[in-house]
Amino acid sequence: MRDEGYATFQAKLTPGVAEELFIGVRVPILRNFAKEYAKEEESNVFLKELPHTFYDENMLHALLLSQIKDYDRCIELTDTFLPYVDNWAVCDILSPKVFSKNKGRLMENILSWAASPYPFTCRFGIEMLMSHFLDKDFKREYLNIPASVQGEEYYVRMMVAWFFATALAKQWDATIPFIEKNVLATWTHNKTIQKAIESFRVTPEQKQYLRTLKRKEG
Repeated sequence: MRDEGYATFQAKLTPGVAEELFIGVRVPILRNFAKEYAKEEESNVFLKELPHTFYDENMLHALLLSQIKDYDRCIELTDTFLPYVDNWAVCDILSPKVFSKNKGRLMENILSWAASPYPFTCRFGIEMLMSHFLDKDFKREYLNIPASVQGEEYYVRMMVAWFFATALAKQWDATIPFIEKNVLATWTHNKTIQKAIESFRVTPEQKQYLRTLKRKEG
């Protein structure tokens, strides 16, 4: 399944991971493999073999976790895996389907992940909040979770901006006060506005208003 050219391409998109740790398996191929591999007992052994060596192994691990149907087992294995996640791609491909059926229990886990000192565990928590709680299960107070995240880690700040840009698209009335009142750090505030302006889900009138709310950095 190896594609050396793709490995080089992936390495350029994933700072912080050494190029020699990329095998170069394309994601659609890896997804198909994960579906079949999950049926084999060996996959359960693989999930216990941490840390992995290769980026692609971590991607496979995330894809296997995403298929687990038992919520408690999925949470246990996810919590074990998250401290080993060291890049945005593995973090973002981890999206367990069982979470959508257990939102009442999921919020407790999200609060724990979002408060984690591990940057990609924190990023994962905010991403799960964005994925599962900005539609019919939305509550205004959920916006305080990403707003309270501290730190200068780039991939955490970017996820907070992504979250608030998505929240502006889906829950404008509840979210716009966070921008108007300058709740977010300046970089995150401006990145939120940038991403919202780039969104097809934000109206032209809303985009024009957001442009007036940009802050000077420095």
